[in-house]
Amino acid sequence: MSQTRTVAIVGSGPIGSAYARVLVESTPHVKVVMFEAGPQLTSVPGESVRNIADPDDKARAREMSQGPQSGRYRESLGIPAGVVVEGMFTARQGTHLLDFGGPGSAHAPTFPAAAAATNVGGQGAHWTCAIPRPHGSELIPFIPAREWEGLIETAESLLHAQSAAFADSKVGEAIRSILDEEFGAELPAGRGVSTLPVAGDPQPDGSMRWAGADSVLGPLIDPESPLAERFELRDLTLVRRVETDGGRAVGVTVEDLRTKETSFVAADAVIVAADAFRSPQLLWASGIRPAALGRYLTEHPVVICTVALDAKKMERFATEADLEHELERRAHNAADPVAAVNRIPFSEPGHPFSLQVMYAEEPPFQLDPAHPAAGNRWGYVNVGYGMRKRPRVEDGITFDDAELDYRGFPNMTIEYELTDVEQAEIDEATKRLWRAGETLGSFVAEPRLLPNGSSLHYQGTMRMGDVDDGTSVADPWSRVWGYDNLVVGGNALIPTATTMNPTLMSVAIAVRGARRLAAQLSGEAGAAAAAPDAASVARSR
Repeated sequence: MSQTRTVAIVGSGPIGSAYARVLVESTPHVKVVMFEAGPQLTSVPGESVRNIADPDDKARAREMSQGPQSGRYRESLGIPAGVVVEGMFTARQGTHLLDFGGPGSAHAPTFPAAAAATNVGGQGAHWTCAIPRPHGSELIPFIPAREWEGLIETAESLLHAQSAAFADSKVGEAIRSILDEEFGAELPAGRGVSTLPVAGDPQPDGSMRWAGADSVLGPLIDPESPLAERFELRDLTLVRRVETDGGRAVGVTVEDLRTKETSFVAADAVIVAADAFRSPQLLWASGIRPAALGRYLTEHPVVICTVALDAKKMERFATEADLEHELERRAHNAADPVAAVNRIPFSEPGHPFSLQVMYAEEPPFQLDPAHPAAGNRWGYVNVGYGMRKRPRVEDGITFDDAELDYRGFPNMTIEYELTDVEQAEIDEATKRLWRAGETLGSFVAEPRLLPNGSSLHYQGTMRMGDVDDGTSVADPWSRVWGYDNLVVGGNALIPTATTMNPTLMSVAIAVRGARRLAAQLSGEAGAAAAAPDAASVARSR
């Protein structure tokens, strides 16, 4: 019989969950123990809070994930309410600022909107569920194209991908038609105006059950599945250190946040998949300090606006009956503000940005009843461009061993700057955003660049590389250079400049890393099973 191998996973978001799912399904001798510093928000571990119908219950769930600011409402977190747009690129409810200004706060004057979520499911409990595929220069060059296609397909399956969500919405179709008239002739074939791929399951009433880490974990959290016997999730358990011996990880030291007791959990492999700030912070605190750790921070600069749809323009493509049908369908899940979701994807060289257009019957902020657009019959769209940030070693996180944060870890300082290269693309995208808004209706909120960190798409701080030359943290299979069983996961591994929501890409990378680790653990287990133990050797004598 093969010896059971224990894998410790730090972080319970979609990436850590993808590792758990692949490892348990592909290796019958592997047991996974997953550690999460935050609480479980829903009865189903890792479920998206967007699926909670009751507004008060949803607000409570979000407050629970706000880390050092838990129990306080989003308005207290420092980002003006006007830029908190559910379903857009911007920082959303359920997150907490890293630089929150209180004791143990990080230092991020040049990246003020940097935020995190601390809960089972991670950001997967709060994300927009947008999962467009990376394209062109966004792709990782040292992963072969044929393999990459298969990895993406597996990631889409894990995330319950829907390539045509809300495609039957006549209101959404009308928005696409208007945008296509304005932009279609400028865009290459296959990269024009389209629906935005999302993660979730369509419901009979026309709504969506949005995917979270629960969708990725699948049978691992199903009490009726035998696979669940080899998966354990410990919430409110903070991993203090990854313990190593030479070039191997041997386990993790954890603190039970309920009892404050500290213990060591031995493991045959450790996967660190928290987020792009706290994962490198944990490695640093554990004495694992590659030169590139925390460096090459990127995100997506974001320009957004809100537009009241013009009735005459919409009525060219949709009828009053179509609108009534849309509003009736939306009434089934009024707590979820996102309906039709459209986009113009990234393409080079003419459209090196990603546009998202989210339809809702209400604006994302309270309008004065006297405002000309208040109560707009055809509703509103939140329109935003995400742009590229080129990786630079100058952008990133430094850690201070002499100053501890609110959790007792070396405190973080974030250094970040938009260069002339980014500014040129921001300027061009802003011009296009004006065009998009004017062709759809009238501005309720005009185009503006959001504060650095607003995207929540933080990348590069544990970047992958194909050679160990000091410019990357992990090898092409996500193993930290110099360690054969210490794996890292998440958006932090992405080494390229991207514009799209990165979750799909990061899950695909995780699938690759999990398959390699599974093969490695299977080989070790096979070798252990084949080797005679001490007792049998003694008996043979």
